[in-house]
Amino acid sequence: MNRILWLLAFGSSFGVLSVRAHQPIMDMAPRWSSGWGLQVRQVWTGSSDYLDGSTELSNPDGLERYVRQTWLEGVYTFDRSVRVTFKMPYVDKSRTILFGGTPAQQQSNGWGDLVLAAPLKKYSNFEGYTHNLGFTPQVRMPTGSTRDDYALSDGSWDFGLSLSYSGEGYLFDSFPNLHFYHLYDLFYWENRKGAGDLQEGDELGLDVNVGVKLYHDNDSLTGAFLMWDVTARRQEVSDARTGAYEGKSLQTGPVLVWYKDSLMIRGEWKASVYESLHGSGIARGNSFELGMGISF
Repeated sequence: MNRILWLLAFGSSFGVLSVRAHQPIMDMAPRWSSGWGLQVRQVWTGSSDYLDGSTELSNPDGLERYVRQTWLEGVYTFDRSVRVTFKMPYVDKSRTILFGGTPAQQQSNGWGDLVLAAPLKKYSNFEGYTHNLGFTPQVRMPTGSTRDDYALSDGSWDFGLSLSYSGEGYLFDSFPNLHFYHLYDLFYWENRKGAGDLQEGDELGLDVNVGVKLYHDNDSLTGAFLMWDVTARRQEVSDARTGAYEGKSLQTGPVLVWYKDSLMIRGEWKASVYESLHGSGIARGNSFELGMGISF
């Protein structure tokens, strides 16, 4: 029963942009010693908007980029403050670019780079409220293919660090029945040189999730959360063949989560509200994600 109660305190997970910061399962479960969990997520993103900096230009050649990722992820907790996670993507992507002045389509699919992390958390509990501070070192291993002009990986060993704060419970005396949740996750990835001495640009990101529990039924142990997500990214110039983003972007949108016992299902949609590329190219665009996770 204690494990189920911990699971009802839902956290946040990621979209195609958040995968490098957030951790399974849904950033919160499991919260007990020797717990483990698995989750799978589908993430779709893409655009046919052509930008020069932050200015949208006409796109008569039909240039575009679309990516679908299927993430397999898992977690094991030594105790609730010390855990290890893995995240492995299967990538299916396509783009239309100008090659010799003529539009050309490129496609690529296969397993991408494996991400391993060791999230460390410091929990504090108060009457009606709990929060935690997180420190997460991460490494991305070059398991994806570096072949072809639209490669799945640049072949580098990359290192990341995430600092986070999250809290949930009853914060406001004037709203005694409002179960509030918030998360703030700041992270940085140092992307090193890989195959052919090429590399993706370093990345700085901030994820914010704020929301409330819509309902909870004690008899069936089911409930739902509604949150709002804000995702900000800045990535430096790349010379890799992976089609990595180069510029600044801001996405935002709603997140809906349903849970029953130890099972959680999450859907989210994020609209691109601001982008500024370092040069010219295809915008990041909107994204949609659907995922399911379970803990034991």
